Amino acid sequence: MLDKMTNQLGFQGNALILRAERQRIIASNIANADTPGYVARDFDFASTLREATKAPAGADVKSILNGDKGPTVSTATSDPRHFRATTTGSGSASTLGGPGKLGYAVQTQPALDNNSVDLDRERANFVDNAVRYEATLRFINGNAKTMLSAIQGQ
Repeated sequence: MLDKMTNQLGFQGNALILRAERQRIIASNIANADTPGYVARDFDFASTLREATKAPAGADVKSILNGDKGPTVSTATSDPRHFRATTTGSGSASTLGGPGKLGYAVQTQPALDNNSVDLDRERANFVDNAVRYEATLRFINGNAKTMLSAIQGQ
């Protein structure tokens, strides 16, 4: 009985985790808009969520995201003065595997510095993802309030 009540919350929880991860990736793209040679990254939200919902019960979305690879991934730098971005394997975008694998964005406007970040597109994606994140959060909150009122008998 409890499983039937929490299935929808599990789906929305997975979606919330994936939305937060996508927000982090988009924010990284925006932050690197002026970095020469930076290639914008993103992942297909729908296929990653589909993979997360097909996972066996009790599977962690973060383990789906990182593909159960090594615990730490470190990015290479082209200059010793650059900061090295180190991410842990617990849901980091740099270790996405399978259908939800982190991919490269298609360059829409050629740039002299080979940077593929399109700020207009990234800002639109950021706002769209933030609105969807908020909607998912509100749905979870409403579902929790409904269950609480059912438990209290109101």
